[in-house]
Amino acid sequence: MGRRKIQHKNVAVLDSDDDNSSVTSSSIVCSDQMSVFGTEEVEFNKESLVDEAIDALFEKRGSTREKALEVINAAFNFNLQYQFVENKFATLLHQCLNCIKKGSSKEICLASRTIGLLALTVGPGVHAQEILEESITPLSQAFNSGSESSKIISLLNCLAVITFIGANGPEEIEKSMQIMWQIIHPKLGSNVIAIKPSAPIITTAVSSWSFLLTTMDGWRPSPKLWQESVTYLSSLLDNDDRSMRIAAGEALSLIFEMGSLEKFVAETKGYNDSSALEGNKTKDRFSHIQGLKGKFLNQARDLSVEAGGKGSSKKDLNNQRNMFRDVLEFLEYGYPPETTMKIGEVALQTLTWSQLIQLNFLKRFLGGGFAKHMQESEFLQDVFGFTPERRNLVGYDHISNTEKRMYKSPNSVVNKARTQQLNKQRMLSEGRNIGHFAICVGYEDS
Repeated sequence: MGRRKIQHKNVAVLDSDDDNSSVTSSSIVCSDQMSVFGTEEVEFNKESLVDEAIDALFEKRGSTREKALEVINAAFNFNLQYQFVENKFATLLHQCLNCIKKGSSKEICLASRTIGLLALTVGPGVHAQEILEESITPLSQAFNSGSESSKIISLLNCLAVITFIGANGPEEIEKSMQIMWQIIHPKLGSNVIAIKPSAPIITTAVSSWSFLLTTMDGWRPSPKLWQESVTYLSSLLDNDDRSMRIAAGEALSLIFEMGSLEKFVAETKGYNDSSALEGNKTKDRFSHIQGLKGKFLNQARDLSVEAGGKGSSKKDLNNQRNMFRDVLEFLEYGYPPETTMKIGEVALQTLTWSQLIQLNFLKRFLGGGFAKHMQESEFLQDVFGFTPERRNLVGYDHISNTEKRMYKSPNSVVNKARTQQLNKQRMLSEGRNIGHFAICVGYEDS
């Protein structure tokens, strides 16, 4: 196979102040007694706050539902709401689906993300299967209702997550992948998106498609479908958008890692048919696949050393170079990239393209809540073979900077909702006091 080059490793530590980073491994269960304004202690019941947000999803005003979804998103992203889900699972799911059917683009974005977070919270099982079964039609219809990038991207991410967790067999996974592929490469007559999708939409669709492909080991699509997929993904490597190139490169690397293309070629070479015409078609397919593999290798070599042009992002350029260097090493020597991410004091490692694609997708979807979910979700721990630290630290000093901003900042979604709740309680209290004063005055006058 040849001598292995020095392995390029990516190391990330999730303990920084960056919004995309997350909590350390000691990320705690926040107490219900939290300091809100300076040293003032106010009792804050997070569960009742989410309950009120659920009730607000029944309101007619769209802006009210949007604010409620923001509160629910924040709660589910940074704290796994197991107990809440047991009691309100069906209500939350169906109200979110109603938001997707009738809401604005912003509301659809928030509702689709909430459904994805709900699936991650319940994990594999009956509830996750119900989420997928109930959501697939509304999501498909929402793809047809407009082409706004933020909405389509949120719907794609939602579809990927709920399929990854709730699919009951390869047929359901393939159905979701076909929806995504229609967005990546709309065929004539397809009405998934009426106009040509933007670069961010294609990038997200390719990433979502690859994310689901990681679960399809042993999948045997038709030779025509493989050839179409590889041909089109290869064409995306020539696109000007670097994020799209990276997504397409990861997808192609995964296809080679799974061995699906090689198996297809082997089946093609060993194909015996009495028809001379079929035999010629088989030889043509074999030659075409071999040509695509050689083309991918050359493209990866060029992209791994591409020079930066005027106005190009240095970060994006470095990401592209590093990724395609990994692709080159994989294609030439057979070694996939190894990455290490520290969550607190524990390392989460990936050793295959499949694991790396899963990790990158879930990090993007969960954002600052990724480490928290890795600490508490048995499902994600099983996916990555990760064993977290087991500490029971409770207190403000051990809350991540992201969580501090979420719960402590006066401008945070949670604090705004909490302020509204407290104002409501004060108004009710003042009303009772006024009533009591009136009664007392009346009594004295008598």
